[in-house]
Amino acid sequence: MLRHLNIKNYALISHLDIDFAEGFSVLTGETGAGKSIILGALALVMGARADTKVITEGEERCVIEAEFDHYLIRRELSTNGRSRSLVNDEVVTQTELRQLASQLIDIHSQHENLLLGDDLFLIGITDAVAGNSALRSQYALHYTAYRNAQQQLADCQQQAAKIRKDQDYLQFCYEQLASANLVDGEIEELEQEAYRLNHAEQIKLDLLTSLNLIDGEEGGALSLLRTCRLEDASTELAERLQSVIIELSDIHCEASHIAEHTEADPQRQQWVEERLDLLNSLLRKHGLQTIEQLITLRDEMKQQCARIDSFDDEIAQLTQLVQSTRQQLQTSADSLTHSRQSVCESIGQQLIVNLRRLGIRHANVALTITPLDDFDESGQDNVQLMFAANLNQTLRRAADIASGGEIARLMLCIKSLVADRVGLPTIILDEIDTGVSGEVATEMGHIMQDMAHKRQVIAITHLPQIATQAKTQYVVYKQDEQDRTQTHIRLLTPQERQQYLDQFYVSISRALASQDAE
Repeated sequence: MLRHLNIKNYALISHLDIDFAEGFSVLTGETGAGKSIILGALALVMGARADTKVITEGEERCVIEAEFDHYLIRRELSTNGRSRSLVNDEVVTQTELRQLASQLIDIHSQHENLLLGDDLFLIGITDAVAGNSALRSQYALHYTAYRNAQQQLADCQQQAAKIRKDQDYLQFCYEQLASANLVDGEIEELEQEAYRLNHAEQIKLDLLTSLNLIDGEEGGALSLLRTCRLEDASTELAERLQSVIIELSDIHCEASHIAEHTEADPQRQQWVEERLDLLNSLLRKHGLQTIEQLITLRDEMKQQCARIDSFDDEIAQLTQLVQSTRQQLQTSADSLTHSRQSVCESIGQQLIVNLRRLGIRHANVALTITPLDDFDESGQDNVQLMFAANLNQTLRRAADIASGGEIARLMLCIKSLVADRVGLPTIILDEIDTGVSGEVATEMGHIMQDMAHKRQVIAITHLPQIATQAKTQYVVYKQDEQDRTQTHIRLLTPQERQQYLDQFYVSISRALASQDAE
């Protein structure tokens, strides 16, 4: 239950600090006193979207704390737009905060009356009464599996269509790369060979000149070096000279071999140039830089070409998966539908009983379930709340025909019906008594008392008939302080509550006297 609320710098509230009692409590006060401001602050601390406009003018930030039995929730909002949420002094996300809040408190504001026309809201009510938590969890698993299977099938079909559309071109490109017999590093080797073939005569001439210089008939380096005698001067120099002679002899031998085999070869030259043209054209065509990248592309194309043949099998398998998951989903959906149908009549009857307690003597209510064409996250059902307020009146959608007062009473009856099922420790009712008065208001108070036997119920009301039935009563009021108006709240003492009741009886007496005079 909500035990304590602390608000700083929120709208007209500079500082509000209040304890809340268990059981049935009411917040009363004049219109515009700030009851909705307090509710807005509580909604913010429970995860509502933050707006810096709520920060008290002239202040840098607002802070709201709500203490529950096992949780201390704190929300901080700064004028720079930053918002922070903490649970037991640990920072949490807004999603985590809202998930926790949904288990702690239910705030019924006036706009929630529109939910009577919301299919998901009515499904939630039906499932709460039927105790469908386990069935909903099972359905959610099957729904996720079914949607995933559908997505996999759609993706596979899309890929197959795309690849098949380009199949001929893909096959052509692959065969072109495969027939090229690509070898990594080949371009560099071919470029070197092309250079040698293009400059064969000059290379051979340079080699012959070098050979002549090393060991020519007219005296070359080797002949001259062999005449040198350095043994007497230095054994080390003699050894080094011998090494030079050996190295030059090797060079002469290898150069002779190269010169002997260096000849212009027009056919080979043409082949090398054509090969280079082919490889470079493939690189340009595919926007790549190296043969290694071409080899990788060739292998990928090979896999894609091979996969074309496997798409039919893969699509068939995924189609079977969609069918099997749909069957499981259908079974779960049917179980949910059957369970919901089993409580529809009971829900209608209980609502009728309480609505008649609340002054709608000829109330008639029915919960109808019709099948959807497809599955959604909650099942395969469309749930509607049908309502008639008058004798022999045709049932129609409550959201379409019920008046404001009738909708308020319907919502209170629904809240009372599901209160025990959902197990919420705290329920806040914001002016759910709109459009009612007199004995109906008294009966509303009785229903709220019944709801409060097992939980905390806090009602924001203008009606003394309801306020006098509460265990505790708080008054919200505005007060001018220095240069601004402030909203405050305080717990009424038993004596103050009696004064409140006396004032109510005086106003009733005056109203009756006025009617008699007329």
